[in-house]
Amino acid sequence: MNQNEFLYPRSRYRGEFKPEHLVFNSNLQEFAQRVSYISALQTGGKIPAEKAYQDIKGLWKQLQHSKQQLGIGTATEQL
Repeated sequence: MNQNEFLYPRSRYRGEFKPEHLVFNSNLQEFAQRVSYISALQTGGKIPAEKAYQDIKGLWKQLQHSKQQLGIGTATEQL
């Protein structure tokens, strides 16, 4: 295991295979990893709670934008 695999672990995708689902899953895993780091920094007193909140809020908006761009969960995707 190299350092990158240790710092940024990835799980296998097990859902219905569609390229957009695979991309969103990757984005979701990155979101979760970054939220974990931000939470640890805030808990450890390295960043204030408001900064942690704003950072996570920004990451959430990026994830929502990704979902919209990929068309995940839309009526047309259901077809």
